[in-house]
Amino acid sequence: MLLLLPPSEGKTPPATGNPVHLESLSHPELATARQRVGDTLVKVSGQRNAMSVLDVGASLAGDVAYNTSLWANPTAPASHVYTGVLYDAAGMATWDAATITRAAERIRIISALWGAVSPADRIPAYRLSMATSLGRIGTLPTFWRRHLAAPLSELADGGLVVDCRSSSYVAAWRPSDNPWVTVKVLRELDGKRAVVSHMAKHTRGLLAAHLVAADAAPASAQDLADAAAGMVGDALVDVGLTPNAKGPDELTLVIAG
Repeated sequence: MLLLLPPSEGKTPPATGNPVHLESLSHPELATARQRVGDTLVKVSGQRNAMSVLDVGASLAGDVAYNTSLWANPTAPASHVYTGVLYDAAGMATWDAATITRAAERIRIISALWGAVSPADRIPAYRLSMATSLGRIGTLPTFWRRHLAAPLSELADGGLVVDCRSSSYVAAWRPSDNPWVTVKVLRELDGKRAVVSHMAKHTRGLLAAHLVAADAAPASAQDLADAAAGMVGDALVDVGLTPNAKGPDELTLVIAG
């Protein structure tokens, strides 16, 4: 199983730690691409129009300024740097060594800056969205699509891909030779079901923790549905699996309103 997660918008800058060493991250063959994106981010972040290029508001000016010292900034495991709703729900920062080891094998966080990293990879905090068009690099999904296909396909090795990413991150790599399942979350209230963004992230985080905690990873879409059903009565009220002959299957997780 390969579980794909989006990065969090919110990141916690490490207080100490050596600068990032690109060749030490998962998939060292991406080092040159990472260097190019990082160098461009540093340059753009120092320009007068940085806020508009990176599509952020005035409240994030400090994050953009922090980008300018990217290569000198301290690092920590990605499990500690990414601190948004999904990651908090997964409790990733509290995972023990054995769980982090399994996560390094089973999880890839698809990043606008790094391409793909595991929770164990040491990275600095940064501000960059996959939806950004970055200087001469252009749109980041297009850029990373050229670089991620080989390493992620090799890592997946024909096995199940569980996809918790948002659409801009999906565009950076779409599995082609693997069983592929996307995860949808609905809230049930007064007999009606609807999408809820915040709780969707939270529930995907709970699923990530549930899948990584298990000794055996699901090998098929039905295995995944069966594994998720173990959360019913705790975090979920229902689980459904919708096959799709022309694209990824869809796992629907239903939470109570």
